[in-house]
Amino acid sequence: MQARSIYADVRGLICLGEQNQQNMQPNLEGAQAEQLPLSSFYKVIDHVTIFRSEKWWEAVVLIESYGRRSIAMYLWQKRNDKWKRKHKFQIRDPRDWEKVKGAVDKLIPQLSGQSISQ
Repeated sequence: MQARSIYADVRGLICLGEQNQQNMQPNLEGAQAEQLPLSSFYKVIDHVTIFRSEKWWEAVVLIESYGRRSIAMYLWQKRNDKWKRKHKFQIRDPRDWEKVKGAVDKLIPQLSGQSISQ
């Protein structure tokens, strides 16, 4: 079975879909050697590839523009031998991240059908 990713771009909730445990580990090897398909407008400070296949590429990227840094989560799809951005979600400050993290932490137990006891 081929690994799949599902992107739910609902104001900041990104959910990685059915992948086996091995594919869920970020690919940290050679991260600096990969050339990300980003506009030259952004300065790439660092990045981590989450998943990559012949057709899909997911990465978390620390970018800088106009002297301000942000973390962007990207999903690209390869079409006609070119990577095209499918989704992008940016976190501009730690407070944004805490909101997103809190929402994901609240919903994550529901991925496996676990009930939440309060």
